[in-house]
Amino acid sequence: MNMLGTFVKPMHREGVRFVAIFAAITVVLFWLWAPLGWVGLGLTVWCYYFFRDPRRTTPVRDGLVVSPADGVVSLIEPAIPPAELGMPARPLTRVSVFMNVFNCHVNRAPVGGRVEAVAYRPGKFLNASLDKASEENERNALRIRMADGREVAVVQIAGLVARRIVSFVNGGEQLQTGERFGLIRFGSRLDVYLPEGVAPLVCLGQTMTAGETVMADLASSEPPRAGRTS
Repeated sequence: MNMLGTFVKPMHREGVRFVAIFAAITVVLFWLWAPLGWVGLGLTVWCYYFFRDPRRTTPVRDGLVVSPADGVVSLIEPAIPPAELGMPARPLTRVSVFMNVFNCHVNRAPVGGRVEAVAYRPGKFLNASLDKASEENERNALRIRMADGREVAVVQIAGLVARRIVSFVNGGEQLQTGERFGLIRFGSRLDVYLPEGVAPLVCLGQTMTAGETVMADLASSEPPRAGRTS
């Protein structure tokens, strides 16, 4: 990889119109007063950076569950999947990844399989790091059935600043592990509900990379991991 490629990443098509708007405003600001123009230029660069869509190298061994989002693990706890997905109403291990406004917001499938359901539900825009955001915030949920019949749910949750959840897939489609399935604009959270009896291989506070960080291994009997900050 060359030096330019280290810092300049491809931009997702969803960001084109936003960068164009920021750039147009920047031109006007330069015309009004140069210092304001430089502020606008900085915001335009940030907007481009927000919608970056870098390539990722996804591990492809069967049974691996990868992170659907860049960010930090904010919650690991038992919870019942969203009712609108039609899954059994029993608690599963939920791993939440919180994305701030500087993280890449393109979301990737945690596992490969058939999308059995896509369910959108309107709601509030509470701080996505709060536990109750899973129940009360606007969300879009996917139920993915793997080749072995087990299912994983992944839920896009809007946050305090986020005002738009975008999904690229429909029910009945096939997804590969790490494939792009959506994004959320301007700060949010992703929840993954693991199959029954599967322990996460990540810990609270761990930094995640979408499509690359292994969140769980369906073939492993390893107990939940503990972590420390140093």
